[in-house]
Amino acid sequence: MPYCNRKTYELRYSDFDFKDELTPTALLALVQESACLSADELGFGYDDLRPLHYGFLVVNTYCQLHRPIRLGEKITIETWPLPPRHVIYERDYRVLSGEEEVAALASRWCLVDMSDFSLLPPEKLGETNARCPYRNEKTVEVPNWKIQKLTEGREMYRMRVNASHCDHYMHANNTRYLDFFMDCFTMEEQQARKIKSFQISYAKQAKEGRELSLIRQDLDGCSVCEAHSDGELLTQFRVEWEERP
Repeated sequence: MPYCNRKTYELRYSDFDFKDELTPTALLALVQESACLSADELGFGYDDLRPLHYGFLVVNTYCQLHRPIRLGEKITIETWPLPPRHVIYERDYRVLSGEEEVAALASRWCLVDMSDFSLLPPEKLGETNARCPYRNEKTVEVPNWKIQKLTEGREMYRMRVNASHCDHYMHANNTRYLDFFMDCFTMEEQQARKIKSFQISYAKQAKEGRELSLIRQDLDGCSVCEAHSDGELLTQFRVEWEERP
């Protein structure tokens, strides 16, 4: 059988929003958990790489949400790595509620030297890479990994990156940005529409103390948001909406 890591998750009340739907942040956190569990069992997890001063950083995530995941459901996540290309490591995910596929995701990662954040090729994983049971199956075709930069966005709010946002790499964890970006939309806006797909792209890290400016522009059927700091573009978010019946 082709390799995949498969785990069923009991969802908590705190994973759901005011609509009793699983938040994008909670979904991404569970997907990240599955990726870490898979990396652990394949021999390139956090504890395996830490002595080498290496680490994996996610650079892009794309999610196709077939329907909202509702309070009271359990979900099962299946994940596997795709063959790496140059310095890009891809991974796909299938999210199931029972036998129903409710979401499909793809992510791209980079292996970096944590001392200077230089990009590392698969050869740096040595025998682990040679033995890895890579799989070519994709759960979703990503329309475009690049998100077009905003031209006429408006600032929605400003915030400061605090210690509670940061992970063991000492920067704002990638999942926290979904909270930052979803706060660009009011409860009324989110009540009227549901998410069809979302995409997030990370360009630069945000460490504790950095002030972020959250900018939004609405386009035809979608919205694009950006996080800026000191004139730099740090992260982009694109969400495709669907009107609720």
